[in-house]
Amino acid sequence: MDAESLVARASEGERMETGWGELNWKVTDSVMAGAEMTLGTCYIKSGERNQLHSHPNCEEFLHVLSGVCEHRLDNVTVTLKAGDTIRIPRNIKHWARAIGAEPLLALIMFSSGKRQAVNHEGDGSGVA
Repeated sequence: MDAESLVARASEGERMETGWGELNWKVTDSVMAGAEMTLGTCYIKSGERNQLHSHPNCEEFLHVLSGVCEHRLDNVTVTLKAGDTIRIPRNIKHWARAIGAEPLLALIMFSSGKRQAVNHEGDGSGVA
């Protein structure tokens, strides 16, 4: 085993800039061969939100590092602040919106290294 292949360095990852913010995938099956989970960060600009989407092959955990967000799960909306974590079961339609003056920074984790996302509002790009 090559220990270096098991380390995600701070300068590495798959960055995806979006109109609402940025996703930075640190661990996926394609970034770290054989990974059985996905780990990344989600940055959402103040007042913006990602598209309504779902994950057919995995559940998601979103842990708020800074900022405040509204998080919609199907037809229910909850408010999350720094230190809060939400579990999103597979196939549940959801989005997050940064509220207040500060952007949202969240750690996002998925139960599959090959996370799939279905965009229910558009072309499928830029969804967490």
